[in-house]
Amino acid sequence: MYAIVEIAGLQYKVEKDQRLYVNRLNVEAGKKVKFDRVLLIEEKGDVKVGAPVIDGAKVDATVNGEVKGDKILVFKKKRRKGYQKMNGHRQIFTSITINKITAKAPAKKAAAKATEEKEAAPKKVAAKKPAAKKATTAKKPAAKKPATKKAAPKKPAAKKADK
Repeated sequence: MYAIVEIAGLQYKVEKDQRLYVNRLNVEAGKKVKFDRVLLIEEKGDVKVGAPVIDGAKVDATVNGEVKGDKILVFKKKRRKGYQKMNGHRQIFTSITINKITAKAPAKKAAAKATEEKEAAPKKVAAKKPAAKKATTAKKPAAKKPATKKAAPKKPAAKKADK
């Protein structure tokens, strides 16, 4: 069983007991986190795709801590100008372990909603009152543009007489 989950703006393919490094989350180490933006779940060959997310699906995870990624170097140079600049940084990631992937909400809630809909008494439809006419500002029709002059047909060029 696996799922495609959106975590901190990026999509990850996750499985149970998988360790994953995601963009920094503002959560302390040892805390549990739930991700409810599940886009796809595959379970025993059955694939469920959300539009855009699957209702009731969630992924439970535990935060292991924060780690630094590899150093990324940025080197800028303009040749023949004497300009060189070296810069770099190390991105901070949050390490999480996937504990559980839940495909849908508990059946109790779904059954309770179905019984509530059946038990709900039909509501009386009140007769509609005619809506009061609002005073509207009358719009003037748009001014018509003056008609453009049509070009006069061209006269044929006069022929030169041979001498």
